[in-house]
Amino acid sequence: MAFAVQFRQQAQEERRHMAKYGKKASKKVERAMHERKRGTLRSGGSGKKVTSRKQAIAIGLSEARQAGAKVPRKRAKKRS
Repeated sequence: MAFAVQFRQQAQEERRHMAKYGKKASKKVERAMHERKRGTLRSGGSGKKVTSRKQAIAIGLSEARQAGAKVPRKRAKKRS
């Protein structure tokens, strides 16, 4: 019984320290942020220039997902 408790605690410890994002995802976001700073980052849909920091991060994560990097799933949209 004591072994099971110890094993469960060890598993929780490992889960807590596991990386949420992979290195490839980090590189994609970094590249998107640099492009935004230079003013060369464009939106996929409309083709407009991206100036928002949050939008640049979202574009980088989206590209990372398409490339198969380790990125958490997108959250479900809220219904009003």
